[in-house]
Amino acid sequence: MTELLTLLSSGQTATTTGQGGNDIVSILTMLIPLALMVVIFYFLIIRPEKKRGKKMQEMLNNLEVADEVVTTGGIVGRVLRVTDDTVLIETGSDRTKIRVLKSSIAENRTVHDDTESK
Repeated sequence: MTELLTLLSSGQTATTTGQGGNDIVSILTMLIPLALMVVIFYFLIIRPEKKRGKKMQEMLNNLEVADEVVTTGGIVGRVLRVTDDTVLIETGSDRTKIRVLKSSIAENRTVHDDTESK
C-alpha cells in the first residue's frame, strides 16, 4: 500500500515539474485502479446476474403441464396449459384457474428426472 502511495506521489510531482516521460506513469496510476474496479464489478455483480438470468430463462422454457409453480406474488399452483407468454395455473382445492405471465413465475417446485441426472 505504501509503495502505491509513493508511486502516486512521485507521479504527481513529475507532472508538476513538466517532465513528459512521467506523464504516462501518472495516467497509468490513475487508470489501473479504475480497471481493477471494473474487473471486480464484472466478477462480483454482472457475471452472477447473467448466470441467474440464464437459469431462470431455462426454467421458464422447460415448464410443463402438471408442474407445481410459485408466482412472484406468492401464488402456488399447478400448471394446466403453457403458451408462448402466459401460463394457466390451478390453485387451491376449489380448482380456481388463473392465467399469469410466464415472466411472473418465480420457481418451479417439480423435480424432473432429466435435471436430477445433471
